Amino acid sequence: MQVPVAAVLNANTKRDTGKKAQHGNIAAAKAVADIVRTTLGPRAMLKMLLDASGGIILTNDGNAILREIDVAHPAAKSIIELSRTQDEEVGDGTTSVIILAGEMLHVAEPFLERNLHPTVIIRGYVKALEDALSIVDELAFPIDTNDREQMLKIIASCIGTKFTSRFGTLMPELALDAVSTVAVNEPGSKREIDIKKYAKIEKLPGGSIEDCRVLSGVMFQKDVVAPGRMRRKIHNPRVLLLDCPLEYKKGENQTNVELSREEDWAALLKLEEEYIERQCQEIVKHKPDLVVTEKGLSDLAMHFLTKAGISAIRRLRKTDNNRIARATGATIVHRVEEIRDTDIGTRAGLFEVLKIGDEFYSFLVDCKDPKACTILLRGASKDVLNEVERNLHDAMGVARNVLMDPRLVPGGGAVEMAISRGLADRAASLQGAEQGPYKAVGAALEVIPRTLAQNCGANVIRTLTKLRAKHVEKANSTFGIDGNKGVIVDMKELGVWEPFEVKVQTIKTAVESATLLLRIDDIVSGMQKKNKMAPGQSQAPQVEDPDAVDSEQMIQE
Repeated sequence: MQVPVAAVLNANTKRDTGKKAQHGNIAAAKAVADIVRTTLGPRAMLKMLLDASGGIILTNDGNAILREIDVAHPAAKSIIELSRTQDEEVGDGTTSVIILAGEMLHVAEPFLERNLHPTVIIRGYVKALEDALSIVDELAFPIDTNDREQMLKIIASCIGTKFTSRFGTLMPELALDAVSTVAVNEPGSKREIDIKKYAKIEKLPGGSIEDCRVLSGVMFQKDVVAPGRMRRKIHNPRVLLLDCPLEYKKGENQTNVELSREEDWAALLKLEEEYIERQCQEIVKHKPDLVVTEKGLSDLAMHFLTKAGISAIRRLRKTDNNRIARATGATIVHRVEEIRDTDIGTRAGLFEVLKIGDEFYSFLVDCKDPKACTILLRGASKDVLNEVERNLHDAMGVARNVLMDPRLVPGGGAVEMAISRGLADRAASLQGAEQGPYKAVGAALEVIPRTLAQNCGANVIRTLTKLRAKHVEKANSTFGIDGNKGVIVDMKELGVWEPFEVKVQTIKTAVESATLLLRIDDIVSGMQKKNKMAPGQSQAPQVEDPDAVDSEQMIQE
């Protein structure tokens, strides 16, 4: 039976198109990885970013860098998304995951050149991932989370590559205090640590870095509604939280009121006043010292509350109100008629309004067992504060991960090199075409120690050869690269550790995203090109504005 020539040509064209798409994706992933490669390790270089508003950002945080980059290639966009996913899941390892994903795709290129089908490469990658995770599990060891000194050392070693490492144990202490404050042990379930909702970072330019502290309560940028007449400092306040307005309800849609006599107008105003007075009487009945509402508060309500000696704050953010509720033990009430004595928060030790710079800030602090906190950051300039905030976010992510899963693995590329050696040993038991991609995953993981050596100016080939030899001598070795000096050291002696959770998430995300991109054999645009000719239209395209020049035409010309 003869195969038509057209069918053969069509099959070859499809294969070529698939190859072209895969090579394009690999090139895009490598380009993104090369951008952040120099920001890995303690000798990391900084990137200067120009944002859309013309501002300048100086940072070596992988997620912050990639967030500002404007890319058009869909594969590059998906690689950039990895750093965001990593940041949201574990808060650290954003640079490592990008470098690893780029390298995983790079080592797949020779197999594609040899016409090995992407599904075969993917099978090898998936098997390698399973074995890699089992090797990480063997290297991990448990720690005591109640040992504060040890916890501070772990957090300090994880953020040793950051700008704030020069301030000693300040950032690790802030991170550990904040995470310990918001940690809640749910009965019969996993520990809940929601640093996103309940640990708020407030940046106030001025002062020095040493003035940063974790408040045992909350702080927000608000003043009382009547500063001259309401108390600005209350010890052991009774706090009432509302999310309803303390003003007369305005008609949601068009409201018509027909008044036939002049006295009716006075009666209408009296009804409004009585409504507000009734609301305030309901509040006064429960004797709160401070009323906080998310909505409006009228002048009349302010008058009644001032007469009763109650301080009030209005138009507070929902997120801040939730933090106050958690810190003071109050319950947010939706209608004043439903207030009960149990809804009043009594755990705060002090309410105070302070003027810092030109702004007024309210503090609800000295709370008994607060499950929410505010981290107050002080610094010389906004740029410094922004970088400190990014570093603190990473440190809190590390502290949270260690408290959630108290296991550690050695840093400095020791884990990656141990996996590389382990996969090379196990590859001999595999048969067929999957063996190559399986070993390639191990080779790709060596990019982390290689990059650490490159960034501190060491002789890369000699250093990596020595490190491989160390790992061949002993299985599950903890030898890695000292990122400051570029020499091979035992990570146990150096005290450089990484949370188990971060390392596992990094490897899983990198391998799984690489397999996902290898499955793509074509990129189809859903956007219509400009000036696309309709069927039956003449060759010369109709341009409405003769002065307008199509950018696509310019590129083609």
